Amino acid sequence: MAVLFANDSEQIDRGTSRSIRDAVAERLQQRLRPEPQLPTHLEQLMNELRQRDRDQH
Repeated sequence: MAVLFANDSEQIDRGTSRSIRDAVAERLQQRLRPEPQLPTHLEQLMNELRQRDRDQH
């Protein structure tokens, strides 16, 4: 069985390492989900504000 070395005193086997990676990946996917899209009207207003901001500079 292969062992990964975290440091001199700790050893993590492949199964444990895989479980940790899977849990971290799952939590990241939950937290990094894309924001829901704005309603069309609000998106248009945001685009208008962006355009006005660019025009001022």
